[in-house]
Amino acid sequence: MDTTTKPAYLPKCSICGAATVAAFRPFCSRRCSDVDLARWLSGSYAIAGGSNDADEDGDDAQAGSMVGDSASRRYSSDDDQNSNST
Repeated sequence: MDTTTKPAYLPKCSICGAATVAAFRPFCSRRCSDVDLARWLSGSYAIAGGSNDADEDGDDAQAGSMVGDSASRRYSSDDDQNSNST
């Protein structure tokens, strides 16, 4: 009877393919960890964006400022009514 069993899945380093080490998981070493960090910082890895990113040009900020303007008008008109009643 075999007393040693292999785990069903042995994770591999995503940079070099070697077995991972718990201290550096999901990588096998500090070097591979640093290589991955450098790729993120240099922009090698990118999350794909669609046309939904077009809303980030400030249109929403203008809509928010209009809400603030109407709110300030509402408060100023309340103040006018209060000043007339005293």
